[in-house]
Amino acid sequence: MFNNKSAEPKVTGGPAHTLVSRSTEVVGDIHFSGELIIEGRVKGNIYAEDDSKALIRVAEKGAVEGEICVPSAIINGLVQGDVRSANHIELAAKATVVGNVYYNLIEMVMGSEVNGNLMHISGGQQAETKRLSADNKKLEFDKPAVENN
Repeated sequence: MFNNKSAEPKVTGGPAHTLVSRSTEVVGDIHFSGELIIEGRVKGNIYAEDDSKALIRVAEKGAVEGEICVPSAIINGLVQGDVRSANHIELAAKATVVGNVYYNLIEMVMGSEVNGNLMHISGGQQAETKRLSADNKKLEFDKPAVENN
């Protein structure tokens, strides 16, 4: 009865699913694989490897304050920052992006809103835009504290 091996939970090697629920606020950068669903608020940058099958979903009440750099994205909430999608991005009816959208393939539903530029990128350009954004995002403490005049 208690030593029944068939009762052990099975562990699958499928993609991981992560949920930031409605009542949750995350402060800091997120690096993920699998699927990330945001129904709450994230203050920080969100990254996934371009060659992965990672997908981010920002729900209608979800909000991200920072850069999103993922292979695939479905946005139906608020994003305040640039969005870079190497494969596919879908902007649903209630999506609002305050920032630039860099995409390979984009789908925009009537009602979605982008307050920034739409920039088409191909595979080679993706690495270039990442490198440029990394150069522009140096923190203040990276600069010399005292400048010689």
